[in-house]
Amino acid sequence: MTGPPPLRWRPYGECGALIELDSLDEVHRLHHAVRNSQFIGAQIIEAVPGATTLLVTGRAGEAATLVRIVESLQGRPLAGASIRTHMIPVHYDGPDLAEVATMTDLRVEEVVERHAAALYTVAFLGFSRSFPYLAGLDPLLHVPRRATPRTSVPKGSVGMGATFTGIYPASSPGGWQLLGRTDLEFFDPAIDPPSVLAVGDRVRFLPIVLPAVAG
Repeated sequence: MTGPPPLRWRPYGECGALIELDSLDEVHRLHHAVRNSQFIGAQIIEAVPGATTLLVTGRAGEAATLVRIVESLQGRPLAGASIRTHMIPVHYDGPDLAEVATMTDLRVEEVVERHAAALYTVAFLGFSRSFPYLAGLDPLLHVPRRATPRTSVPKGSVGMGATFTGIYPASSPGGWQLLGRTDLEFFDPAIDPPSVLAVGDRVRFLPIVLPAVAG
């Protein structure tokens, strides 16, 4: 029997190897295997997942050794993986909601329904601390980023960009289309780990429906 094919990779600085994979599922499986192996904290200092890549870091000049270690972990099952589901209430009142409806040829209500109907997976964290890139967006909602990014996006904003949706855990510049906002906190330096969401977690958005005001 032959084993899995050699991994595709390239050196990443002096201390890392960037491994290229074919799917997010492969990334998550390999990331889980590395994070739960005897090598993490020893030969491997850190493993950072991306959409189709896994960055592993170790000691300077040992990139090839890191890749051989990761290759030895291919095919391990996801046994013991803890998958959490987060229910996140959202006020769908974002400044780009009407524009997204126009771009997708949907009614505003349909944009909200489709965005809230999906079960998302935290693909990876990036851009800013604890910013979750959530995979699973309805293909009809795949819209480009804004042509001109905003210099400041409010904390808690829920947005979309290309095939991902996500949440701004802190106020920052950003170019995603903003659909709404949530009041939940996603980063707390006093806890370990400080990010509330972790790679592989599931996310559902719950539209907040305000009561009608009697006239």
